[in-house]
Amino acid sequence: MVFSSIVFLFLFLPLVLSAYFLISKKYKNLFLLSASLVFYFWGEGKYVVVIIVYMVANYFFGRYIEKYQSVNTPRGSRHAKSIFILSICFNLGLFILFKYVDFFVNNYNDLIAGSGYAVSIGRIHLPIGISFFTFQSLSYVIDVYRKDVKASTSLIDYSMYKTFFPQLIAGPIVRYRDVSRQIVERITTIKTLSAGIKRFVIGLAKKVLIANTLGSFVDQIFNMPPNLLSTSGAWLGIVCYALQIYFDFSGYSDMAIGLAKMLGFDFLENFNYPYIARSIREFWRRWHISLSTWFRDYLYIPLGGNRKSVTRVYGNLLIVFLLCGLWHGANWTFVLWGLWHGIFLILERTKFGKLLDLTFTPVRHLYTGMVILIGWVLFRAETVSYAMDYLKVMSGFAINHSFPTMLVNSKIIIALVLGLIGSTPFVGNLLNYHAHDMEDKNKSRTALNILAESMILTFYLLLFLTCVVFLSGDTYNPFIYFRF
Repeated sequence: MVFSSIVFLFLFLPLVLSAYFLISKKYKNLFLLSASLVFYFWGEGKYVVVIIVYMVANYFFGRYIEKYQSVNTPRGSRHAKSIFILSICFNLGLFILFKYVDFFVNNYNDLIAGSGYAVSIGRIHLPIGISFFTFQSLSYVIDVYRKDVKASTSLIDYSMYKTFFPQLIAGPIVRYRDVSRQIVERITTIKTLSAGIKRFVIGLAKKVLIANTLGSFVDQIFNMPPNLLSTSGAWLGIVCYALQIYFDFSGYSDMAIGLAKMLGFDFLENFNYPYIARSIREFWRRWHISLSTWFRDYLYIPLGGNRKSVTRVYGNLLIVFLLCGLWHGANWTFVLWGLWHGIFLILERTKFGKLLDLTFTPVRHLYTGMVILIGWVLFRAETVSYAMDYLKVMSGFAINHSFPTMLVNSKIIIALVLGLIGSTPFVGNLLNYHAHDMEDKNKSRTALNILAESMILTFYLLLFLTCVVFLSGDTYNPFIYFRF
């Protein structure tokens, strides 16, 4: 069950919201925990056990880490540290088991092909969203160990945070310290409910009208052998993919933030128009903010961050982005994608970066866009060899064929134009301006103000209905980040 499915929109969500506002405050967290487990079970069946194990184990890890730290003796510190190390090994161990064992075994078998020592373990199922809830668990036990946050004393409260369905399977990575107070005390008003619904509808439109439309075209392009693609077709394919992945993931984040707001939670923003960046440094301050800040706070800074020698800083960046690539998937293409970004982040710390800062803004945008697009080829391709062949076609060094005009239609052109406009702050600023303007004018409820507000509400309603029409007539509705 996904946010952009008819079942979620017209069955699960209305039932959850109705029951949530009717039940006593005392049972709201228990209800959200139950609803979230149902939500996960709907898509993953018996693998709901995995997240139950995660939530119970990390709850007790947090409690015992805090318990032994409070003893305030060398022995207590040692016990706390031992439990902390155990919690890290437990979380990473499950993560590696489900996500990377197949990858390691397959690469081992490739290395020893023909030797007769191949290993066969069968295919291990990858639970949806394991990358997100593993990192969420790690941030919790690390923050408790650092004494940045008090461990939860309620298994129900912690489990609700851990399984909260808006962010359960595709983020953003919500840290316990950012929502700990809201778990215990939160208020939902008509204003926050309305803001949440509007944010959800915007995210739904991003996903359904733009990401899905472009995604079907991108799949056709990347299913073609590169030797049948023209240079222009390859460029169009990767531009469409850049827009697809942005509107797919930022759309999901918008829906998650909107759903959370409907239920009284305030999640931090996860995207800030990354394609207007003028450097790769800036891109990573704007793209998947919850992940980039997670790596910064829990890996880059502990490794020494910027405080070490230049060589160590460069090494730290490569380690972080190597692991960032692996976090996205067990494939060499993701490793290369992470290293690609890491290399340019290193370059931007050299004289090249200083020169870039002095360059005309359009040139900086062009440079950043090219690096990002080449990186997306690595990210989207199934194999390294396919990525290299695709890049050859983009470069013009391969044999050019005719542009695949049969794949392009009016829907794709409209989605492409909307995507290009929507990836800039123009529309967002316009909506925010009207929201703040209406908030100010609501103090004097004139007929003109009421009419303007009615028009805005009609816009959101029509946008929602358009999404429903698209969903009812289209079976293409995957979320890219579900596989992570």
